[in-house]
Amino acid sequence: MVGTFYRTPSPGSPPFVEEGDLVEKGQVLCMLEVMKLFNEIPAPAAGRVKYIRAEHGKGVEYDQVLLEIEPEQPAKGD
Repeated sequence: MVGTFYRTPSPGSPPFVEEGDLVEKGQVLCMLEVMKLFNEIPAPAAGRVKYIRAEHGKGVEYDQVLLEIEPEQPAKGD
């Protein structure tokens, strides 16, 4: 196990994102606790959160998919 996945910034707080949410590049998606340090994980690109694959409060491994983001499609004419 590499760390622990958290969907919320603290107990009782709402999740950073939900499936179906639109996110901007750099927006915080979740947190990982590794060796007692909490690391915010930013969105690598703008888009819609398609799936949340990791479970809140559970361990995660290297190369494990945490969330899937469907890239934002440019509007016609852009």
